[in-house]
Amino acid sequence: MRARSWLFTPGDRPDRFGKAAVAGADVAVLDLEDAVAPADKIRARTAVAGALGEVKGYVRVNGVDTPWHDEDLCAVAGRPGLLGVMLPKTETPDMVDGIGVPVVALVESAAGVENAALIAARPNVVRLAFGSVDFALDVGATDDDFLYARSRLVVVSRAQGIGAPVDGVTTALDDSDRTSRDARRGRALGFAGKMCLHPRQVGPVNDAFSPTEGELAWARRVVAAAADGGAVRVDGQMIDKPRLEAARRLLKSGSRQDA
Repeated sequence: MRARSWLFTPGDRPDRFGKAAVAGADVAVLDLEDAVAPADKIRARTAVAGALGEVKGYVRVNGVDTPWHDEDLCAVAGRPGLLGVMLPKTETPDMVDGIGVPVVALVESAAGVENAALIAARPNVVRLAFGSVDFALDVGATDDDFLYARSRLVVVSRAQGIGAPVDGVTTALDDSDRTSRDARRGRALGFAGKMCLHPRQVGPVNDAFSPTEGELAWARRVVAAAADGGAVRVDGQMIDKPRLEAARRLLKSGSRQDA
């Protein structure tokens, strides 16, 4: 529920495995897929499997259509620090079948977006994540807004009762303002977190997905004013049951992040 920032670390760089916690990331993602060259896959797998215990996190395994997928799963299965796996290029629900740990399904294609509800319905899928860069390549887009795709992942996640989805990366590594804008847009659409490529992106992402002091103050005023039930007026706005519930969720979210 608190997972706002998901920081990727290359699986062949064990010297960096502990940096997610130092950077303040909510989730470490040890990457065996895109960040690792084919010649280094076996070495990376061995390093990640050996580190799970001292390090806790998700592992992004290689896709089901690659020669490394099955051995990736076997290597990390049962490791004490494994929280789950991130499965790239998830396009159909059968791709997650047989994975005996929690799965974050990366939706990175038109087929994945089309089948998102079926994927989210699988019992081992705990979240969807939007692979926006690969999605752009798949559909031939140059704009990265993808409002329909993002909104669909939010809607099906809620409909299937799983956690809110995780938004895609911001590739501008040195532009913290861009990272912050992208993260705030994702939050406004209903995403609960965002994937990060560099430790310097963690702070802006955590801030964007955390309620501000102004939001918390508004929520406290709403809850206090609505203590007797019924619609009330707060700051010139009508507050009914849905907005009261939104205020309560903000306060609950703030208390989790303070914990």
